[in-house]
Amino acid sequence: MSLQPLLEAPWVIQAHAYAAAAAFVLGAVQLAAPKGTLPHKTLGVVWIVLMAVITISSIFVRPAVYPGLPLAKWFSWIHLFTIFTAYGIIVGVRLLLKGGPTLKYHSHPFIGMFIGGLIVAGALAFLPGRIMHQVAFGG
Repeated sequence: MSLQPLLEAPWVIQAHAYAAAAAFVLGAVQLAAPKGTLPHKTLGVVWIVLMAVITISSIFVRPAVYPGLPLAKWFSWIHLFTIFTAYGIIVGVRLLLKGGPTLKYHSHPFIGMFIGGLIVAGALAFLPGRIMHQVAFGG
């Protein structure tokens, strides 16, 4: 295991990876901690910002094996998580801002983002040929 491939990656990939790692840890804490408290609300805002950083940076993550690839060809099936996560952020924040009886449903899109955007997409980041595979398992 070596962080060298990540440290040598473009800054946008580094920002994406570090934000994802922080969001994963913070999301796990949020799921386990008491709900409705000031720390839950405060850490929830930080988690949403981290998820926004992940979502925006994911747009600019392209296959490293094709460095000259035009922007229109950067996107692959894994970028579907970008769309789903952006939608989840919008729906979750709208439920929070609306408040009242809908407040209890804000967790649904956020849990979906945690499972799909952090666990599933995060696991896919460790497939062979990806930077996180090199980090975890070597070249």
